[in-house]
Amino acid sequence: MTPALTRAGPFVRLIGLGACALALSACVSLLPKTKPAHLYRFGQPAGAEAMTATPGQIGVFRTNASFQRESAGDRLLTVDGGKIAYVAETRWVTPAAVLWDEAVLAAFDADPGPVRLISRGEPATADYVLRLDVRNFEARYLSGPKLAPTVVVRVRAAMTGRADRALIAERIFEKQVPAADNRVGAIVSAYDKAVAEVLAEVVTWTTEQAKRG
Repeated sequence: MTPALTRAGPFVRLIGLGACALALSACVSLLPKTKPAHLYRFGQPAGAEAMTATPGQIGVFRTNASFQRESAGDRLLTVDGGKIAYVAETRWVTPAAVLWDEAVLAAFDADPGPVRLISRGEPATADYVLRLDVRNFEARYLSGPKLAPTVVVRVRAAMTGRADRALIAERIFEKQVPAADNRVGAIVSAYDKAVAEVLAEVVTWTTEQAKRG
């Protein structure tokens, strides 16, 4: 009798473990599922190949800069008075700071002017240094959370000499673009327009400063 009980012991334990495993699997299946986030982008992607400097072009080195910390990631920041929140189930396809960098490069590449923007590591000579600090990058609900927000993009630009690092000029660029309505698609379109308008002015300003030098 005793050996029979001994042989049955492991079997009983296996049954117990199996029952626990089934119970755990049932618990896991009952956990709420996270809805997939909708992905968006702003700006135009930079070209795959870097442009080659040619005679007559002015090299401007773009140095590292800051980006509003709350909105530098992949979430869309909204501001309603003193309340700050992120748009639910919505993400930028990559962090906003990365999309901004791509948009800056694309804006200068698309401009027919003489300025050639040079990034770190490129084998090219620069005459000037450009720093772009993104101070605000957010959707503001100026008339309450139920109405369409206004996208605000505010950038401080500073241009210095490459050799002596002396400040040549600095300026604040700001664009406020109201979204057509309070939908994510309309808000993203407002971001895209605000970025395009700010960068168009930045490119023009940078070219003017470079020509004066």
